[in-house]
Amino acid sequence: MKRAFATALLLLAGAGLRAEGVVNVVTTLPDLADFVRAAGGDRVRVDNIVRGDQNPHYIEVKPSYMMKVKSAQLFFMVGMELENWAQQIIDGSRNSSLDVVDLSAKIVKLEVPTRLDASQGDVHRFGNPHYWLDPRNVRVIMEQIVAALSRVSPADAATFRSNADAYLRRLDGKIAGWEAVMKPLAGRSIVTFHRSWPYFAAWAGLTVVEQVEPKPGVPPTPSHTAEVIDLMRKSGIKAIVVEPFYDASAPEQIARATGARVLRLPTSVGGVEQAKDYITMMDYTVASLAAALTEGGTPGMRGHSHPGS
Repeated sequence: MKRAFATALLLLAGAGLRAEGVVNVVTTLPDLADFVRAAGGDRVRVDNIVRGDQNPHYIEVKPSYMMKVKSAQLFFMVGMELENWAQQIIDGSRNSSLDVVDLSAKIVKLEVPTRLDASQGDVHRFGNPHYWLDPRNVRVIMEQIVAALSRVSPADAATFRSNADAYLRRLDGKIAGWEAVMKPLAGRSIVTFHRSWPYFAAWAGLTVVEQVEPKPGVPPTPSHTAEVIDLMRKSGIKAIVVEPFYDASAPEQIARATGARVLRLPTSVGGVEQAKDYITMMDYTVASLAAALTEGGTPGMRGHSHPGS
């Protein structure tokens, strides 16, 4: 009897939420959840699967993730094979009414391979999926979020549109400021651990000349590490960007040999303490790179990890 009563209460609570127009949403990444909250305001309830300090390529599928999706109306994902684990969660949720939205649909995609074979490492067939790190793509993402939320709750469409427009106006102001910081550094070269940064680099005017990984998804090797050290010494490269979830031992070795700085930069909200939301994440990333790439950098920081690592 107690179980039946509890179940009835849950059903009533869910019915009440839907009657009030609150849309239940699950996203793969916390960045997408941040965008949904910005557009949805108090008309959405959002949860995400991946934490910002986790590698989004490799997630252990848990029953709790399926339960999250079971009660959702919308499921937003990056797409482009970033979340190859997502379909298992969707299928396991047994939510036949779930609206799955691939936010990559209207993105101008970079690094689309012309051929695929196992020797290339973990290459994505449809291009590099880290497109949200170009802040200009947030407008494209937000348009699809607003359209999906409005499909589920047409009565709130005007609210979703107004909220999104307000967020995008704020973001446009931040983009102008970030671009002003990065403009003097245009053409500078960096090394990254993984191929997470081509969209960011294209926007910021930076050149990613090499990865610490010899191939995507392949751990660093001594021979490739030696090649990176030689390249950085010859080119005078000052920064090695490492995502928070990767082992920094090889980048630190390279930094000691070259005098460069290792920057632990987040690819998602929550990846470092300072990345409370998308805008603060980008604030932190732009400021960190500017400090590392500015001639002389910050005294006492060469050859060491950036604060927050």
